[in-house]
Amino acid sequence: MTNVTVLGAGAWGTTFGQVLADAGNDVTMWAIEPEIVEDIRDHHHNGVRLPSVEVLPANMTATGDRAEAVRDADIVIVAIAAQFARVALQEFKDLIPQTALVASLMKGIERSTGKRMDEVVTETLDLPAERFAAISGPNLSRQIADREPAATVVACADLDNARKIAAACSTDYFRAFVTRDVIGLEMCGSLKNVVALAVGMARGAGYGENTAAMIETRGLAELTALGAAAGADPKTFAGLAGVGDMIATCGSPLSRNYTFGSNLGKGLSVEEATKVSNGVAEGVPTTDAVVALGKQYGVATPLATAMSHVLSDGISCAQMLSELFDEGISEE
Repeated sequence: MTNVTVLGAGAWGTTFGQVLADAGNDVTMWAIEPEIVEDIRDHHHNGVRLPSVEVLPANMTATGDRAEAVRDADIVIVAIAAQFARVALQEFKDLIPQTALVASLMKGIERSTGKRMDEVVTETLDLPAERFAAISGPNLSRQIADREPAATVVACADLDNARKIAAACSTDYFRAFVTRDVIGLEMCGSLKNVVALAVGMARGAGYGENTAAMIETRGLAELTALGAAAGADPKTFAGLAGVGDMIATCGSPLSRNYTFGSNLGKGLSVEEATKVSNGVAEGVPTTDAVVALGKQYGVATPLATAMSHVLSDGISCAQMLSELFDEGISEE
C-alpha cells in the first residue's frame, strides 16, 4: 500500500485524492483552510470544493500541518493553483522525503516567468527530473468524482517512475497511460486553455459547430507548432493530453475556461466574467504567456494573439475571429 499526499484540496485535488483512495492507497489531503481540513478529516466530505461527493473514501484524511502531511509520503501530488504554486511549494522544500516522487496536476504557465509547471516545481523543490511527473488529460473533475470512465497521462523522464505513479492512480474507472514527454504534456495541459476560452467565447456569441471546430483545429495546429519548437513530441498533441483534453475542455460547461469565454461572448467584460466565474480562469494569464512563447520560439500564434486582444482591449468575438484569418491564401 502506498502513502500518497495531495497538496491542495480544491475540486480536482479532492477528486484525484478519491481516485488514489479507490486505487487502494492511504491518502492525506493538505489544505490551508481549517474548515476543509475538518470536513474531510472528520466527516469524509468536502462541502466547500466538492459538494457533489457525499462521502469520500474512509482511507482519505486531511491535515493543515505541512510537515505532518508529507512526512511519510511515497508520492506527493501537487494540486495548487498554478499562479501560486511557487510560493506555496517553498514551504515544503525541506519537508518532502528525499525518496518521494512528486507529481503535478497543475495546468498553466507562470505569469511572472513564462515557465511551465514542471520547471516551477523542480526549481522550487530542487528536484531531479527523474523524481518529477506531470499528470494531464481529459479530466473534468466533476465527472471523475462521479466515477465515470476516464483516462489520463503520466509523464516522467524516468518511465519506471511514471509507471509507479500510474499504478497508484489506476482504478476500474480511471486509466493512466505513461510517456517520457514531460514538455509536451505540460504544454498540452496549459495551452489548450487558451483555445477553450476562444471556443467558449464563440459559443457564447451564438456561433455553431463549424466555428468551434475551426477554432479547435487551428488552435491545435498553433499549439503543436509551439510545442515542437520547445522540444515536445508533436505526437503528444494528437493523444489524450492534447486532442483528448481539448475536446473535453472546449465542449463542456464544466470547464471553467469554456464558461469564462462563453461569458465574454455574451458581452461581459473580463471583470464581469471574473466576478460571475468566482475568479479568473487559468487560460486568462496563460494567453499572454503563449504569445510570449511564440515570440521566443519564432512561432506564429494568431489565436493566442487574438484572445490577448480580447482580454486586454475588449475586442468583440467577431473581431477576434477575423484576426485568425491571414490575408490571402495560406497552406494548412
